[in-house]
Amino acid sequence: MSAPTVFGIIGGSGFRAQFYLRIAKALPERFQVGGMVVRDEQKGLEMERLWGVPTYRSLDELADKVKMDYVVLSVSKAASLDYLLELFERGIPVLTETPPASDLAGLHTLHERLTRKGARIQVAEQYQFQPMHAARRSIISADRLGPVSEATVSISQTYHAVSLMRTMLGVTFENASIRGMRFESPMLAGPDRSGPPKEEKRISAPRDIAWLDFEGKLGIYDFTNNQHRSWTRSNHLSVRGERGELFDTRLSTLADFSTPLHLEMKRINKGEAENLEGYFLQGILAGESWVYRNPFAPARLYDDEIAIATCLQKMADYAAGGPSFYGLPEASQDHYVGMCIEQAILSGETVQTITQPWAAVNE
Repeated sequence: MSAPTVFGIIGGSGFRAQFYLRIAKALPERFQVGGMVVRDEQKGLEMERLWGVPTYRSLDELADKVKMDYVVLSVSKAASLDYLLELFERGIPVLTETPPASDLAGLHTLHERLTRKGARIQVAEQYQFQPMHAARRSIISADRLGPVSEATVSISQTYHAVSLMRTMLGVTFENASIRGMRFESPMLAGPDRSGPPKEEKRISAPRDIAWLDFEGKLGIYDFTNNQHRSWTRSNHLSVRGERGELFDTRLSTLADFSTPLHLEMKRINKGEAENLEGYFLQGILAGESWVYRNPFAPARLYDDEIAIATCLQKMADYAAGGPSFYGLPEASQDHYVGMCIEQAILSGETVQTITQPWAAVNE
């Protein structure tokens, strides 16, 4: 068995960074955190106590003390560019967080100063690797729907949703004509990053809806603020093709022109009822076909951790000379289109995207 991938973390005390620490702890045969940059000494000592991972106060210290395959960069958008440039100068591959920059000017700077110069950077956009989304991609790739022309994504905000939308539609850097609207709806507050609500509180939640015409393919964006954590608002994704439709977990397709098939995508979990194999997701079935198998079984990870672990594994392969899986051009395009969605919603006008310089990288 090969040695585990060793990576460092910059920004090691943050909410997102702790995903990587949990995954490495659950999968020590695959991943090892060699060290973390935590600038605050007291926070660093606390992270060492909690996780048993050495911390350093600067990138210089981390790079000098730890031999790493790559670095996970989990800092604010304002701080990321300087770190990316320094890591590029050192020749260290980077898995950075979403979005890669705050605005369009920042995305252009990343392209000019990093992508065009061959920087080895990937972006941890994990949604497409969550088990159910990966299963949907498998069904689409197997041509069960035929040519796909429509996708509705009501999962998460802007750039995450655009990434899923483009993935399901098979869109790369095609331009889009975008219309949008916002509706304020009353609801009771639910959980947030800090945990469950501590009291009953009535709030007004903005619901953003946009229609994107990708040169003949339709994407519909529908997101209510904090919907992905809500106890009372559901997530939804549907994809329509010439021969069938995916509607959440239901697949409607054709065996032939006169024979419809209606299949349910079913999660197969071990450890339920009398099963004694441990509690973990084995995979997802559609009818008799496995459309997803969990590559990290039997580790006890929830879906978002499985998806982030997939990013870590793909980054390890990329750092070793393998293919790009979600580089700066893709991440920049998703953030750019997401910003155009926001512009269309706030202005009430139709917004037309224009081809950006990073599109040429994939031509």
